[in-house]
Amino acid sequence: MIRFFKAAYRGVKNEILYSSADLDGMSHGDALNSLARSTASGKTVNAKTAMEISAAYDCVRKTAQALSNLPLVQYQKGKNGSREKVEDDLSEILTESPNRGQTALEFWEGQVAQICLRGNAYSERLFIGNRLVGLRPLFNVTPERASHGGFKYGIYDRGRKYYLPDDKVFHLRGFGPGDGMGMSTVAYGASSMGAALAADETASSVFSNAMMAAGFLSADQKLDAEQREQLTAILNNFVGSSRAGKTMVLESGLTHSPLQMNPGDAQLLETRRYSVEDVCRWFGVPPIVVGHSAEGQTMWGTGVESILISWLTLGINPLANRIEKRIKRDLMPPAKRRGRYFEFKREAMLQMDSKAKGDFLLKMRMAGLMTGDEGRDTLNMPRRGGMSDERFIQASMTPLDLIGKDEK
Repeated sequence: MIRFFKAAYRGVKNEILYSSADLDGMSHGDALNSLARSTASGKTVNAKTAMEISAAYDCVRKTAQALSNLPLVQYQKGKNGSREKVEDDLSEILTESPNRGQTALEFWEGQVAQICLRGNAYSERLFIGNRLVGLRPLFNVTPERASHGGFKYGIYDRGRKYYLPDDKVFHLRGFGPGDGMGMSTVAYGASSMGAALAADETASSVFSNAMMAAGFLSADQKLDAEQREQLTAILNNFVGSSRAGKTMVLESGLTHSPLQMNPGDAQLLETRRYSVEDVCRWFGVPPIVVGHSAEGQTMWGTGVESILISWLTLGINPLANRIEKRIKRDLMPPAKRRGRYFEFKREAMLQMDSKAKGDFLLKMRMAGLMTGDEGRDTLNMPRRGGMSDERFIQASMTPLDLIGKDEK
């Protein structure tokens, strides 16, 4: 159970006072339940059943973990394009502790997972007076258009339904048609995910019967209803992987002709391989990220590195931009929106081997783009100060500030 603190409205409008009582929040199953979709494969698909597909689970997990582990920093714009790091109450909420029960990493991980599955993620804005003091995740939310053109949010929680206005809900949207709502990957990809579930179930069923497909029994005489029932009961003693290897005795002219199925067919290899790639396509994650390599492709090398950079550019970066813009619009006071902004540091995902990193830092240092101490920051080493905090260029390692000045 995830436990959240209760926010009780008392007296003054917009004021929330916190009680000391802990209340059980939504269960894991409740957080993933959503409108079920019936598919041609015969499987019903919702967010919970979709997560039973290993490829879907790993796509959501990898995306949520990759984004939530990026450092989130608030900056103040300065003159000439400079910027300074800002640490205020909002920064503490978004980067340290959004609520009593979660760290910032856990909060963003859950929000991104909801966006990946449902296209939308919701959290309640918690206030003391007019001051934002926290964010509490919301589940089982039904947005409805309000008369002012925005949304009001119906929340079903612990057996009751209540509404929150849009200024009390932090609503993150995924990719959508522009109507203010994100599109659910599970809803639109239900057919593909239903086929994947059906293939997994078929393969599991075959393995449960010791990889033996159904066969034929033939007799040299006609069996009556009672004999057929007795024969079925006998055959049930030889069904299942736990009974594999048992010897069946056939009488009265009965002969058995099994259907032949090789191990590749039993595992539905081609179907399941295609299902992995199809599910990954819906979530916008390269199959190599979830440990699935195409035929003839290795799991390592420069080609894989290029794929990961592409995922960062086309997958993680747009999602990070969406969250940054929504934070600025919905959580920042209007007076601060012009000069301040939040940014996920994408560089944290760009890791290099030791040789490549050394060459990169050396070039940055010699070009005057980075100081020695900034390079040490990159390597997580303590600063040394002094000349290590000066910028140099390749011209005999001359301090950048002295270039172009006449010698005295």
